[in-house]
Amino acid sequence: MPEAKTMILNMGPQHPATHGVLRVILELDGETVVKASPVIGYLHTGIEKNMEAKTYTQALTMTDRMDYLAPMSNNLVYAGAIEKLMQVEIPPRAEYVRVIMTELTRIASHLVWLGTHATDIGAMSMLLYCFREREKIIQMYEFVSGVRMMSSYFRVGGLAKDIPDGFDKRVKEILDTFPGRINEYEGLLTENKIWRNRTENVGVISAEDAVNAGLSGPNLRASGVAWDIRKSNPYSYYDKFEFDIATNDKGDVYGRYLVRLEEMRQSLRIIDQAIDGIPEGPYITEDRKIAPPPKERVLKGMEELIHHFKLVVHGFQPPEGDVYFSIESPKGEIGCYIVSDGSKKPYRVHFRPPSFVNISALNRLVKGRMVADVIACIGSIDIVLGEIDR
Repeated sequence: MPEAKTMILNMGPQHPATHGVLRVILELDGETVVKASPVIGYLHTGIEKNMEAKTYTQALTMTDRMDYLAPMSNNLVYAGAIEKLMQVEIPPRAEYVRVIMTELTRIASHLVWLGTHATDIGAMSMLLYCFREREKIIQMYEFVSGVRMMSSYFRVGGLAKDIPDGFDKRVKEILDTFPGRINEYEGLLTENKIWRNRTENVGVISAEDAVNAGLSGPNLRASGVAWDIRKSNPYSYYDKFEFDIATNDKGDVYGRYLVRLEEMRQSLRIIDQAIDGIPEGPYITEDRKIAPPPKERVLKGMEELIHHFKLVVHGFQPPEGDVYFSIESPKGEIGCYIVSDGSKKPYRVHFRPPSFVNISALNRLVKGRMVADVIACIGSIDIVLGEIDR
């Protein structure tokens, strides 16, 4: 018998359903996928290397540009690594605000995922619904930091500035309206026959394979593995709040959809507990080796002005050593590894990006499926190429 011939098809790097400049080399037998090889690097910015040429505070602004849909999560993991290295004590007020803003970030990221993922499959109206709610969270970014996306609001030792008046009122408006909106999404999709036909039993990965592939976040939990860093290795003040780990045992595109919907509900639950417990007090550490004096004192005292100037221009100097710190980002475990040589600039910075690890499992998800299923699988992984390439 003659050997079966396969065809090579390039999907991307300029393809709207690859969610960025991702190229996937597909080997096809007819319309059946034999192999899928992701090709990355088209968005490489050299963020990690560039951070070595900046002070620790200056380098923080670059973290917003990795997963640009979850900037405050990136801020938190980088600042948390430095705080762990320097053994900085964070004021309770700052910790509460960090929890609230990172959970809002989780919801905002999931909303972009749901809107774009549904559009890829054909449910185009979902994009309008999801971006309607995301706008409320983006407005919160602007409210607390003055910037809609690249906020750099979290700083080493706490926050860039205190929360403005009316913060709790605006958060409670989100808490009041979002549960009904999530129910609305479910009403449009969850029992929709077309949606279920395109997502159920598509891109299936078992719990064992998911663990072996290094998956984390919703992609892992949708295969039945109840692992969440907020529970397994609590950071910030997450051990003070009650919430459930959203899981599903389907391991398919539909299961990953259900997990993310439930995660949005659990994030609202965390925020609801945190907003009523924000304590009074400083919003950043009072360790003056790390944080500048309060602005009102800087404007009135020469010594404080000099201190502020030196800290901004020259930065602070952590002790020699290395550290790894990780958090639960919307896409999974994001970790930050820093090596300090005792100078004002990091000797080495390296991130463990969940999108990079998760996309490596694409071949397992699509092998043996139809070409049309590749779109659904890529969308279900929820990747951002800015985080993959860096």
